[in-house]
Amino acid sequence: MGKKVEYTNGELTIAWQPEMCQHAGICVKMLPNVYHPKERPWVQIENATTEELIAQISKCPSGALSYRLNKKDK
Repeated sequence: MGKKVEYTNGELTIAWQPEMCQHAGICVKMLPNVYHPKERPWVQIENATTEELIAQISKCPSGALSYRLNKKDK
């Protein structure tokens, strides 16, 4: 497996695998407040709700973006 970069908002963790990315741009088109390809970090996860992020990630054609819900501490 190649490189994986993770971003979290506490509730959700996004994993990005750059080698898989086809640069379709769907992430930027759907959530321009989150994805800033020219900036570092390029994913600013705090700028969208968990629900918005899940909806966008499910449309990533390459599978380069994935997510997992973090377990909540009780």
